[in-house]
Amino acid sequence: MKKVENGMFVSVHYKGTLKNGEIFDSSHESQPLEVEIGAGQLIKGFENALMDMTLNEKKTFAIGVEEAYGQRDESLKYSFARGDIPPDMNFEVGQIVRLNSPQGHQIPAQVIEVDDEKVVVDMNHPLAGEALNFEVEIVGISSTPTQEPSACGSECGCNCSTECC
Repeated sequence: MKKVENGMFVSVHYKGTLKNGEIFDSSHESQPLEVEIGAGQLIKGFENALMDMTLNEKKTFAIGVEEAYGQRDESLKYSFARGDIPPDMNFEVGQIVRLNSPQGHQIPAQVIEVDDEKVVVDMNHPLAGEALNFEVEIVGISSTPTQEPSACGSECGCNCSTECC
């Protein structure tokens, strides 16, 4: 029987919850998440938990903060003066915006404060500082991909975050 190992393409249905039971993401209303194990597409704790699982196997596990999205980093909050922002740009608290790095990469950030003088954004992943719980089921194991690659490019697929970047 095939087991999940590095280099394999694995399709997995999952439900992710926070410590308080709140569901932050689930694949059950869409296609399963397909990833190449060992290719850096998943958060470390999620990928480690899938290793050695077999087809149709179900598992429940918890991931600590460090193996998920890490601790929150308060230095990743940035304030921009309203005068430095084009006047036609309107922001709302909770909105996800794209900032450009000096290397030209787009970085998602959440607007956390807006007033007449400034806009403050937080570049931490929305799940940073959270321990995560997952219920998973392996629904496919293959040596080649079975789905089209995601255009998202996020760390663990579009589904494993609150915003596809």
